[in-house]
Amino acid sequence: MKFSDFIVPGSIVTKLEATTKEGIVREMVQSMADAGAFPETEIDNIVAKVLEREELGTTAIGRGVAIPHSRYAGVESLVGTVGISQEGVDFDSLDCEKVYLFFLIVSNPAYKDEHVAALQHISTQLRDKGFCSYLRQSYTREDVLNLLNEADEGEYAPER
Repeated sequence: MKFSDFIVPGSIVTKLEATTKEGIVREMVQSMADAGAFPETEIDNIVAKVLEREELGTTAIGRGVAIPHSRYAGVESLVGTVGISQEGVDFDSLDCEKVYLFFLIVSNPAYKDEHVAALQHISTQLRDKGFCSYLRQSYTREDVLNLLNEADEGEYAPER
């Protein structure tokens, strides 16, 4: 699995404006709809599913990172995006710190294996402090895409 397999390039947001968990999820889901990942009519349902998943346990895994995700039949495959908050957001992180980097994925339930593989790929790459640092310093969509491509090519060796 690679970022290029599921990240919708036109949906990447490097300056998230929202300041709440729901706001972040909504802004990122909206960006995916705007990029054509799924119909606008699915936005509210997808936001609700992602927030429902958050109620089971936070997807903010610490070190300024969250991976909100859900399965939803209204999408055709596996799609994802990246969002960066310059100010950080309280996302109920396990380490009680603000979250700056968000990877949101939504998949059709039929794509269970791909969903899990995407979560694993994201988690693996986010173990690399350099990758996270460079991502936080990315101010354009092109910067993020270049960094994701470098990660796909093995440029970052996650810390063990």
